[in-house]
Amino acid sequence: MISPGNTASALWLVWLAVWYLAAISTRRTVARESPVSQLSYGVFIWAGAAMLFFHLAPWQMLTRPLFSPTAWIPWAGVALVALGLVYSMWARKQLGALWSAAVTLKQEHAIVRTGPYAITRHPIYSGLLLALVGTMLVRNEVAALLGCALIAIGVVLKVRREEALLTQHFGDAYLEYRAAVPRLVPLPWTRGRKRPR
Repeated sequence: MISPGNTASALWLVWLAVWYLAAISTRRTVARESPVSQLSYGVFIWAGAAMLFFHLAPWQMLTRPLFSPTAWIPWAGVALVALGLVYSMWARKQLGALWSAAVTLKQEHAIVRTGPYAITRHPIYSGLLLALVGTMLVRNEVAALLGCALIAIGVVLKVRREEALLTQHFGDAYLEYRAAVPRLVPLPWTRGRKRPR
């Protein structure tokens, strides 16, 4: 039976399969964050994912709906899931062999400024956050909202680690990129204007 929940799950499964196949061809890592650093944001991401994707809410209040059931809101969530996952895959393709799941520097690392990287500095995360909001609308539970919030906290912490590493490595070149392109949310009205660092 076709339902918003089944459709969203199928989209995520297809995305996971494509994502892991694409991860086979990446460049050699020349610098990597410590396991403690990974844990500092990973605990938020994994805890949030457990709440968002699985029915693990320990309290009844977390299973309460966020909004009154309607036919269109879950399907709007499916549309956001599809849009966000496609955007993240576009960004992943643009990044190519420089991609890594952890905060790393790859051999011959470069600042990518084309495609979605001209819209946001971290378009993979932008797309995934949009897909997570869509998943929350499909799930329609307080637990899903909290899970989405925890993942967002983890992503922001991870982004800060990445930007610190890239700024240290590229210096002024990355600072100029930061000043010109928003971090996670596209801001079309600021295009062409330098923003505060």
